Amino acid sequence: MDPTTEGAATRPFHSPYPEMYRPPVNRAMRVLDRSFFKRTIPISAAAIFKQSDIGNVRAKLMASNDSLALPRMHGIKEIKKDGALVKAMLLKEGIKHDDTATWSPTINELVNSGVAAVEPYDLTLDYDYWNYSDIMNAVLPEELLEEAPHGFTQAGHIAHLNLREQFLPYKHLIAEVLLDKNPTVRTVIRKTEDVGSHSEFRTFPYEHLRGDEDMNVTQTEQNCIFKFDYSRVYWNSRLETEHRRLVESFNKGDMVCDVMAGVGPFAIPAGKKAIFVWANDLNPHGYEVMQDAVARNKVFNFVTPHNMDGREFIPWAAKTLASQPQVKVHHYPKARQPKKADGKRNQVKMPPQVYYRPTTIDHYVMNLPQTAIEFLGAFKGIYADREDLFTPYTSKALPMVHVYCFSGNSENEKDDHIDICNRLTENLGYPITLDDCTGGSGNRDIELSIHNVRLVSPQKQMFCASFRLPPAVAFSKD
Repeated sequence: MDPTTEGAATRPFHSPYPEMYRPPVNRAMRVLDRSFFKRTIPISAAAIFKQSDIGNVRAKLMASNDSLALPRMHGIKEIKKDGALVKAMLLKEGIKHDDTATWSPTINELVNSGVAAVEPYDLTLDYDYWNYSDIMNAVLPEELLEEAPHGFTQAGHIAHLNLREQFLPYKHLIAEVLLDKNPTVRTVIRKTEDVGSHSEFRTFPYEHLRGDEDMNVTQTEQNCIFKFDYSRVYWNSRLETEHRRLVESFNKGDMVCDVMAGVGPFAIPAGKKAIFVWANDLNPHGYEVMQDAVARNKVFNFVTPHNMDGREFIPWAAKTLASQPQVKVHHYPKARQPKKADGKRNQVKMPPQVYYRPTTIDHYVMNLPQTAIEFLGAFKGIYADREDLFTPYTSKALPMVHVYCFSGNSENEKDDHIDICNRLTENLGYPITLDDCTGGSGNRDIELSIHNVRLVSPQKQMFCASFRLPPAVAFSKD
C-alpha cells in the first residue's frame, strides 16, 4: 500500500476478485488471527507434458482467456501426473476437469493433440496472499467499508495513520495488518491531535500502535539523506513533489533564505544543485538535524543552518548578507565516466565551477502554511537605505517571496485565490490582487503566481503564493 494523504484517506474497498477468491469474513475480529484467513478452492489446471511446450501452452491459454487471472498469482504450478511432477497452467473458474462442455476450443485442441491434460487442482489462498485492503474488507463492519482508511504517510520505517473516531476500536487490528503487508514499515503510529496543537515546532501527539518503538528514521528525498527523530520535528513525505518543484525553479548560484526550513527538505537538495541557502528553523532539534544533513550530504559550501525566530531572521538575513563580502566557492561536479573502446568506464575529473555567494537575497521560502502569511510584516524595510543594491543601480531584482498557506477548497478556485490575495495584502501592508500575475492587467512587477500544492482535507487546500517583494515594502522607512 502506497503512502497517501496526511489526512484521513478513505475510499470504498472494491475487491478485484470473484467471491470465491476473497478471504473468509469475520467482522467480529478484534485481535488478528492470521490462521483464520485460509481458503482452499477446487479449480482445474492444464498439465503440460513437455517442458518445451510450457511457453506455447501458456500463450495460447492466455490468448483464449482460459488462464486464471488473479493479482499476485503465478499461474504456473507443479502437480503430480502419473506419479511424476509436471508443470501446469491454472485455469479460470468454471472450467471443469471432468466436464468437456466447459472446455474452450483451445483447451480441446491442446488435449486432443496430446500436449496437455485437464486435471483437478486445489488452490490454497491464505493470509500471506491477500493484501491490506482484502483483509480490511473481511474484518471491518460493512457500514464502515465505504470510508475505511486505506492510506498512511511514511517517514523512514514509520507509518503514520490518521484514524477517524469510528475506526478507533479497530486501530490495533488495522495497524497490525498494515505492518504485515508493508515490508518497509517497522513502526505504526497514529496522530492523536493536529500538527502543532501542542508545539510551535509543528510536532504532534501520537500513539504507538504496533511494531518497534523507534522514532529515529532515515529518510531519502531528492537523493539527499536525512536522519531525525520523527517525534521531534515536522516531516511530510507527501510534499516531496512540491519541494522538487520549488528547488527546480531556482538557478545555480542563487541566494535563498529558507525561513521555516524544518530539517532542510528545500535547503539540502538546493545546496546539492549549487544554490546558496541560509536555512533557519526555530526548533533546536530541527537545527541539529540540518547541521547533520549539511555534513552528511556534503553541502557545507552552500547551506548554512540557523536557529532563530522567523520574524527576526527575515530582516537579519537581508542586512547581514548585504554587509558581508562575496564568498567564493569551488564546486566540483561529479566525474563523468564515458565508455572506452573496450567497454570499460574511464573516469574523467571535471574542472571546478566557481560561484560567488550573492550579497542580496534572490528568494525567501516560508513553508509554515498555518501562519507564514502572518510573518510578511517582517519584510517591511528590510532593505531600507539600500536601494543601490538593486535595479536600476545594479542588475539585481528584489527577492521573490514564496509563502505557503491554507485556504478553503471552494468549487471555484478563484475564490480561494482571492482570499489568499486579501491576506497577503493585509499582512504585507501593500495591495496584491489576482490581476498582478505575470501577463495580467495589474502590477506586473509583482509577478504573482498561486500554485495549488495539495488537498489536505475536503475543506482545506494548501497553496504556495509567490510574488516579487514590492519596492514600497522593501525600502520602507516607516
